[in-house]
Amino acid sequence: AQGFAQAGAHVLLVDIPGKSLKEISETLPGTGHKYMEMDLSQLSQHSKIFEMAQSMAPLAALAHCAAVSRRRADVDDVTEADWDIQLDTNLKVTFFLNRAARTSFRSHKSTGSIINFVSQAWWSGGYGGSVVYAASKGGVVSLTKGLARAFAEDGVRVNAISPGGVDTPMMVSDQTPEALAKFVSMIPLGRLANPEELVGAVLFLASDASSYVTGTVMNVSGGQLMY
Repeated sequence: AQGFAQAGAHVLLVDIPGKSLKEISETLPGTGHKYMEMDLSQLSQHSKIFEMAQSMAPLAALAHCAAVSRRRADVDDVTEADWDIQLDTNLKVTFFLNRAARTSFRSHKSTGSIINFVSQAWWSGGYGGSVVYAASKGGVVSLTKGLARAFAEDGVRVNAISPGGVDTPMMVSDQTPEALAKFVSMIPLGRLANPEELVGAVLFLASDASSYVTGTVMNVSGGQLMY
């Protein structure tokens, strides 16, 4: 959000209630930013996001990074509820949100960019009880490619960004210190990324600088996905 605002965009923040969106929106540089509290699993509400966005300025890009991880120690520990919440949040929501974005672009006779966040897990397959999360993100990669093809006739580009380890609360709290240290040891650059280090990739895919790029996955992994 900071990167988009610094680039001069009007930013609409969307997250579940209780995420301090008002305070975050007020820290963004520039003016005209708004926020909306929404549970994205309420699929019928997605159109409201784009109605508000279009009221602010012509919609240019959707950056979709909402996700849920239910990491378990072993495959045998995964419950049906673990499966459902990860596939529903990470895959089903992505499809319907992307489709709602395309509908908004089309109804306003405009083109634009959709950027879905995946994870290095789609490539590695995950480990132990994280395989369900990995499967959900692998599905998002396939979905991104398929929707890029389907939306191309409307001039809507769809790409994905695949971060490696990023220093976020979900990343740090979702595993033991020992497991996190082992994970970091497999990154050639030897550290987790700061969230700000993803900004350039997101802005590139959102801008006309990538006007001939669609259906691709951009790795921002500190070299991790070389292996």
